[in-house]
Amino acid sequence: MLVLMLPGAVALLLFFYIPILGNVIAFQDYQPYYTITQAPFVGFENFIDLFDDDRFGLALRNTLFYAAVQLVLFFPLPILLALIVDSMMSPRLRKAFQSIVYLPHFLSWVLVIALFQQMLGGAGLINQTLVQNGMDPIPFMTNPDTFALLLVAEVAWKDAGWGMIIFLAALASIDQSLYESAAADGAGRFRRTWHITLPGMRPVIVLLLILNLGSILTVGFEQFILQRSAVGADTAEVLDTYAYYTGVIGGDWSMGAAAGLAKGVVGTILILLANKVAHMLGEDGIYRGRPQ
Repeated sequence: MLVLMLPGAVALLLFFYIPILGNVIAFQDYQPYYTITQAPFVGFENFIDLFDDDRFGLALRNTLFYAAVQLVLFFPLPILLALIVDSMMSPRLRKAFQSIVYLPHFLSWVLVIALFQQMLGGAGLINQTLVQNGMDPIPFMTNPDTFALLLVAEVAWKDAGWGMIIFLAALASIDQSLYESAAADGAGRFRRTWHITLPGMRPVIVLLLILNLGSILTVGFEQFILQRSAVGADTAEVLDTYAYYTGVIGGDWSMGAAAGLAKGVVGTILILLANKVAHMLGEDGIYRGRPQ
């Protein structure tokens, strides 16, 4: 098993952990013609400039808002899908349903946005049908006020099936004799779900919730940059796009690195706090707490 894990461990080392060392440029006045050791050290000056930048404040507010909306509206969907699939009696129907909701996960965001544009865009199927019936088109794809709901719809269509697989595995680990005993005692489907299914899934739910909180500031670079021109830069500006336009496009590499490092530090703090809360509620979280 250790040998099988080796390629993944090497990939993590080469493409995740070693590049972390490059975060040192957040404390330097870095330019591409410098090496990391040649760039002048400026301490926390980049972070001071970062928090004085109005665009960074806008990106941070947008990121927190979109992340909260996705957490509230999207996170329960894979659980609901898993419960629906688990309740299906026909194995053939279950397999077909799983395949349909799972396959969109493998599509790129370019294809997902293009499909939504074909359905909800100004020249899309729904608006063309409305126009043909004498009604005004609805700006689904270009309305900044409903952009958060559009993001949730796109994420749900693409990734709800992926999360469903994890919760189905949790459901498969629940002892079936518990359902039989509850049914013999007269418990209906709702009571069995509430008192057996959901408690049995609780460790996995808590684990995924903690991991989602850790990546709450990473709301999807490709999804936002592809729709930036449609809803406006102010609406689609998040931390990832801010780091890209400031560092790569604007040439201020140190500011871009500082924005990314600040996001990573906040994500780490959120994971630690959420894991501590999980320990207080009696769950293991992502790692066990220190024995009392």
